[in-house]
Amino acid sequence: MKSSTTMLPSNIANYASFFLLIISIILLIVGSKAQLNSTFYDNTCPNASSIVRGVIQQALQSDVRIGASLIRLHFHDCFVNGCDGSILLDNSANIQSEKDAAPNTNSTRGFNVVDNIKTAIENSCPGIVSCADILALAAEASVSLQGGPSWTVLLGRRDSLTANQAGANSSIPSPFESLTNITAKFTAVGLNTNDLVALSGAHTFGRAQCRLFSSRLYNFSGTGNPDPTLNSSYLSTLQQICPQSGSGFNVANLDPTSPDTFDNNYFTNLQNNRGLLQSDQELFSTSGAPTISIVNTFSSNQTAFFQSFAQSMINMGNISPLTGSNGEIRSDCKKVNGS
Repeated sequence: MKSSTTMLPSNIANYASFFLLIISIILLIVGSKAQLNSTFYDNTCPNASSIVRGVIQQALQSDVRIGASLIRLHFHDCFVNGCDGSILLDNSANIQSEKDAAPNTNSTRGFNVVDNIKTAIENSCPGIVSCADILALAAEASVSLQGGPSWTVLLGRRDSLTANQAGANSSIPSPFESLTNITAKFTAVGLNTNDLVALSGAHTFGRAQCRLFSSRLYNFSGTGNPDPTLNSSYLSTLQQICPQSGSGFNVANLDPTSPDTFDNNYFTNLQNNRGLLQSDQELFSTSGAPTISIVNTFSSNQTAFFQSFAQSMINMGNISPLTGSNGEIRSDCKKVNGS
């Protein structure tokens, strides 16, 4: 009896140590998912957001498309290895640039504005703000400056040391894909159907090249006829912009109603069979799809769309960021430090 009582404190100490270890592991796991925060640069670069916004405001004076181009960079970045700025890296001896992947080549743009933002931020607070965070901040500024919602951008991402061109080719949703395939690509990065429809609403501004939708105008799915879901007058308009023998690099407005304003007209366009890309129109015209009711909600309620879009942008911005001591803070967004 005596010996068992003397053992008790030791056992209690062991149990206590074990539970503390478990709690530490749980906190570590939770912490790793919550390392991004809105106050990350408050002490080290408090003007980061306003610098980003100022450069984009200036860029919009000469290029009304730039907002849509910048949000697309963030989207194409996050879907490949997470939001790590990898899309910004140029080719080098060790890097095959994502810029040369099929979804990006001769298509993504705005890299010069990202460089201008980086230069301005480095002048103010060198070595502090990552290129990945610049893309997240630029996406929010681009939307809010063109009439869309604002949201609190979570920060603290670090920049990748490499790119993934093969991943860009396989992971970024394509305008030619079925709704099933696109949904699967969103699911693969932890985004749901509501995120898919909300983020597609970014096509309320910007342009698309004819080569991305011309098959809908002349030979849809090898039928020799236009896509039957295309409004006939809209079809005629698009055929004038994109002649069958054209280069494929002319551009059309993604939203023919209000092409340079961030609003909910994109969803009304889908209801009227005026979605530009196959992947746009499928959200409404795929029989029995769960996306249809969401399109209807966003079309009738811009506030609901804006709220969902802001939350979905935060969700997308949380895809597999590099944090802590992972990655680096690039001094030049186009190349890894020291290269």
